[in-house]
Amino acid sequence: MSEIPAKATESEDPSGGARAEAAGSVDVPADAVRVADGMSEGDALSVGDAMWQSSPPGSIYDYIKVASFSIGPDGLVDQWSLRAEQLFGIPTERAVGMDPIEAFVDPELHERGQRKMAEILDGREWTGVVPFRVPETAEGEPGKEGLAEVYVMPTRTEEGERAAVCIVVDVRILRRIETDLAASQSIFGQSPFGFLLIDPDLRVRRANQQIANTFGGTPDDHRGNGVQDYLQSPEAERVTATLRRVLETGNSITDMHVTGFVPGSEERRHWSINLYRVHSGSGRPIGIAWLGTDVTARRAAAREAASARRNLALLNEAGARIGNSLDLETTARELLDVVVPGFCDLATVDLYQGLLAGDETPPGRADGSAELRRVAFASAVSDVPFVGGGAPVAVNAVHHYPFNSPCADALRTARPQYVSAEENGPVQSTLAVPMVAHDTVVGLVQFARTKGSEPFGDRDRDLAVELAARAAVCIDNARLYRREHERALILQRSLLPPGDPEASGLDIACRYLPGNAATEVGGDWFDVIELPGHRTALVVGDVMGRGLRAAVAMGELRTAVRTLALLDLEPAEVLSALDEIARGLGTPGGVQQATRAARRPREADLSEVYLATCIYAVYDSVTRRCTFANAGHLPPVLVEPGEAALMLDVPPGMPLGVGGEPFEEVEVELPEGALLALYTDGLVESRDHPLDEGLQAFVGALTDPASLSSDGHPPTTAALNAETHRDLEDVCDHVLSTLDTHHGEDDIALLMARVQGLPEDSVGDWTLPREPRSVGRAREYARAQLKSWDLEPLIDTTELLVSELVTNALRYGEGEIRLRLLLDRTLVCEVWDAGLVQPRRRRARDTDEGGRGLQLVGLLSAAWGSRRTPRGKTVWFELPLPDGENGMVDPAEALLSLF
Repeated sequence: MSEIPAKATESEDPSGGARAEAAGSVDVPADAVRVADGMSEGDALSVGDAMWQSSPPGSIYDYIKVASFSIGPDGLVDQWSLRAEQLFGIPTERAVGMDPIEAFVDPELHERGQRKMAEILDGREWTGVVPFRVPETAEGEPGKEGLAEVYVMPTRTEEGERAAVCIVVDVRILRRIETDLAASQSIFGQSPFGFLLIDPDLRVRRANQQIANTFGGTPDDHRGNGVQDYLQSPEAERVTATLRRVLETGNSITDMHVTGFVPGSEERRHWSINLYRVHSGSGRPIGIAWLGTDVTARRAAAREAASARRNLALLNEAGARIGNSLDLETTARELLDVVVPGFCDLATVDLYQGLLAGDETPPGRADGSAELRRVAFASAVSDVPFVGGGAPVAVNAVHHYPFNSPCADALRTARPQYVSAEENGPVQSTLAVPMVAHDTVVGLVQFARTKGSEPFGDRDRDLAVELAARAAVCIDNARLYRREHERALILQRSLLPPGDPEASGLDIACRYLPGNAATEVGGDWFDVIELPGHRTALVVGDVMGRGLRAAVAMGELRTAVRTLALLDLEPAEVLSALDEIARGLGTPGGVQQATRAARRPREADLSEVYLATCIYAVYDSVTRRCTFANAGHLPPVLVEPGEAALMLDVPPGMPLGVGGEPFEEVEVELPEGALLALYTDGLVESRDHPLDEGLQAFVGALTDPASLSSDGHPPTTAALNAETHRDLEDVCDHVLSTLDTHHGEDDIALLMARVQGLPEDSVGDWTLPREPRSVGRAREYARAQLKSWDLEPLIDTTELLVSELVTNALRYGEGEIRLRLLLDRTLVCEVWDAGLVQPRRRRARDTDEGGRGLQLVGLLSAAWGSRRTPRGKTVWFELPLPDGENGMVDPAEALLSLF
């Protein structure tokens, strides 16, 4: 209401004064005004044709700040309202009695203003816009300037004199209100956001067109609606409580997410709303503004983006975690570790049993009915087995899917299939995905989600196919590696000595441990080769490199060693020949081509270089002397009875395949009962144990504390006997259990031999002069020695063969003749002379009188041969001992067979 001066009121309250002034201006009885002031909120009183109301929302005058003052008959201000004080900043005691034209109007407009004042006092109304200037304050501060819209109404005093009442409005406030109205209209009419003005009773006072477009009807149709008209319970109760809190506290709410439905659609919609309290011009709360926007599409896009990020992260994790090993079961478990629970709640991996067994085309693979083995299972839900449309299958169990089942169809078509969920079961969605690697189905992986989880969609299916494909490639690689590893291992084992090797004068025990499945087969080997004269060659080697290539190279070198050993070469000569052979392994032309290529300047092809380390030892059971030659291998370890183990000082030499360096020999006399150990680096070296530490641990494991005297005195006879007779098999097991032999980083070869020399009474040794009588004397020596050994069945054959060899030594040899008989598991006869010419067996013609001696030796003996010695040569033959089963060859029959 406007504030009209009335002499009957003196209230300073803007609203109360306005009502009183209004009552005075329309001659309303004072008691009526008092009754109106006493009304409760929302009450109304009808007085004549006027309606008086007292309500909290206020009026327009709270915003436009209407001020009033009156002018007396003398043209001076005689009354000054409180709002006039606020507008002009001049108190009443100063304003009353002032000439408004002189006080507020610019001097240039005084004349025009006086004319207008005269016209007003003559009874004319006037309205217009007048610039004004507030006079200086009492302190001398300049007054403000402004622009006011003035409405002047003529009045009369009680004496009947002409006066006037002036109503003044600040034009700047009017312009601001106009701007605010335009902005409000744009929000309600043009804003793309939904806007609601909610009153203190939480009823819609006003809605814009966007709300009407979303929920139907016109904006006016929404007046009086409540929150429950737009949202369902319990969302409506949550929003209502929030509105009350905003209305009570004045705290704004931003980006509050609300879910609901719109008329005519079953699609769930999402809105983001902002709530803030709205105040009147006097600062009194009059309601709540609701500004909302539909974020359904944005949330869907956010979900899609989050799903894409999650899938990408899952694929990255799969790439990092799957395939870190070449073990089939480990790779399958790595896949399940990635997908459970990040992608599904339960998962299984089945692989074709035939592929695991090495069969490339197992029966039934084409139609999906082949046998499969469940290699992995994972569950994020306790006590929930994975059924998958049939009876539960345990891990490592072999099974197959029915022909018409979705799983068999997935295996048959190599396409993913959805598996129907069982009624009342915990699983609501299952996806069977074939594992395809290099266009080959290797198995099936099933992903399942329990009830309460989101079912699998197309995006999930594509992700499952990608995960299964990645795992399938890793599993197929692991399968192929396992196949090659097993083949290489079979090849390597076939090249090693079968069973427990036997040797004259030695007790042999050996161990070979291949690396684990994660490492390729190495080139470690060992061999025990029987040589003439009850001698034995002990060999341990290691081809550098891994895989089938190393195993084949090892087989070639082992075959070469056995061939060279049969030639009865010295250990250094054997290694020199092996070095040439190793250099020729990687060259198509062999050794000579490799030698020629080595002389030409060119870049070495390291992929074709074969290097190996090897130690070759020859043990003579008669003299108990052992000759060593080493090609870059670890030193042998010797344990003498009652002594600590020690490493023999054998020059290491260069590895085989390097070439250009000779090999040295070292001869060591081994005491009776001594223990000799040859080994490869896998036994004493690993990532966690350096070579020096491993060698010390190996030496310590071979040293028997029970055989050493704690007080420094020599060991007792009982201790020596205990050490001597300690089973070699137990020693090998003790060494392997003491050292770190389970690292699986490399193959391990261990060869142990205990010295058991021939007794003196098992050796007959005689020296014969170079004269014809030595032939008969040799027969006599042989007959007497065989009788002492109780070998009468061998006397005739031995005499005949000894006579032939001694005769050849007299005719074709040089120097003194030496005859030696050795008795062990067989009978060996050796004839020594200083001649260097080796005997050569030839076929005699029918007319030849001689040339049949070596043929006779070959017919009557189990084996015969010759070898070079440092002082000449030795020709020998070997006869088996009579055991009652093998019949002896009749010398007469043998002689007749030559003709």
